[in-house]
Amino acid sequence: MGENNTSFSIKTWNEDDRPREKLLVKGKASLSDAELIAILIGSGNKSESAVGLSKRILSHAGNSLKELGKKSIPDLLQFNGIGEAKAITILAAMELGRRRQAENVLERQKITSSQAVFEFLQPVIGDLPHEEFWVIYLNNSNKVLQTQQLSKGGITGTVVDVRLTMKTALQLGAVGLVLAHNHPSGTLKPSAADKQLTQKFKFAGESLDIKVLDHLIITEKTYFSFADEQLL
Repeated sequence: MGENNTSFSIKTWNEDDRPREKLLVKGKASLSDAELIAILIGSGNKSESAVGLSKRILSHAGNSLKELGKKSIPDLLQFNGIGEAKAITILAAMELGRRRQAENVLERQKITSSQAVFEFLQPVIGDLPHEEFWVIYLNNSNKVLQTQQLSKGGITGTVVDVRLTMKTALQLGAVGLVLAHNHPSGTLKPSAADKQLTQKFKFAGESLDIKVLDHLIITEKTYFSFADEQLL
C-alpha cells in the first residue's frame, strides 16, 4: 500500500477510529450514527472508508435515521460501494429500530387517548408511501390485545371487511376498537369514504357491545381524531 493511498479498511485504522473496536472498548452509545452504519456495511469503496461512505449516505438522508429508513434498495444502490447485500442490511437495521420503538410504546402506556394511538401507530404507518388501514383491539382496561392490518392501498368498504374485524374482536374478547389509517399526501381531512366506513364500524359494534373508540388519520408528523372532533 503506497503512502499516498487514502483507502483504508477498518482493520488498518487507529483504534479510536475503528467502529467495532470502539464499541467494544467504549460501548455502543459512544458511536456516531455513521460509525454504527459503518459496522453494518463493513467496508467503503476505493476512495472512502466505511465511515466516510456512511456519512455520505446519512447526509443524503438529511442526517436523519428516520429519513434513511424510508430509502429503498434502489436508492441505496446509487452509492458506490453499496451493493444489494449491504443495502438489505441497512434497511433491515432500520426496520428493527422501528419495531423496537413500536414495542416500547406498547409496553410503556395504555391506549387511553388519541395521542397514545398516534405514538403507537405512527412508526408503523406514518411514513408509508401508500395507504394502510389498521385496527387496535382493546380490553376493558384499554390494554392492547392485538393490532391488525385490515387493508393496504385503499380504504373502501370492498377491501375493509367489517364482519371479519368484529369476528376477531369477539374471539379476542375485545370490548373496544380503535381504527386508524394513514394519508401519504399529508392531508388530515377525512374523506366521505372515511366517514362512511367509520359509521359502518360504529353501527356493527353497537349490536355486539364493542365500542369504536376512535378513528385516526395519521400522517408523518400529526393526526386527525374522529373522537376529538366529535365525529363518532
